[in-house]
Amino acid sequence: MRYVAPIIIGLVYVLLMSLIPEPRRRRFNAVMVAGAGAAYLSGGGLGGWEFAFTALSTYVAYKGLDSWAWIGAGWLLHTAWDVVHHLKGHPIIPFAHDSSFGCALCDPVIAVWCLGGGRSPWTRRRGTDESSGARRSALRTGSATLKE
Repeated sequence: MRYVAPIIIGLVYVLLMSLIPEPRRRRFNAVMVAGAGAAYLSGGGLGGWEFAFTALSTYVAYKGLDSWAWIGAGWLLHTAWDVVHHLKGHPIIPFAHDSSFGCALCDPVIAVWCLGGGRSPWTRRRGTDESSGARRSALRTGSATLKE
C-alpha cells in the first residue's frame, strides 16, 4: 500500500480536478502547484533553501496560469523536492515519516496529466479537444468572443 496509495491519490486528484471547466481548471491547478511549492516552508528542514524553492515554485506557478506545461514542470520540481526531503529525513508531514516519499510518487501522476494538457477524462472525445468544442459552442450561440 506504501506504493499504491499515493498513485491512487494522484489519480483521484486528476479525476476531481477534471470536473472544473477550462480555463479555470488550468488556473486552479497553477494555484495548487504554488501551494505545493510552499508546503515545506514551515518545517524549515533545508533552511534558506526552502525560501529559494518557494520563490522558484511561485515563478513556475505564475507561468502556469497560461500553460499546462509549466504546471507539469512545477509538479516535477516538487517531486524532486519531495525526494530531497525524504532522503534528508524532513518529511512534509513531520509525524508521518514516509509522507514525502508518498508525495514523490503522487506528484508525477499529476505532472503527467498536466504535461498532457490537463484534459478531462469525463468529456467524450470525437477527434477534437475541449477548447475547439468551446469555440464551436460560442459560434453556435453567436458569441463574438470567448471569455477565459
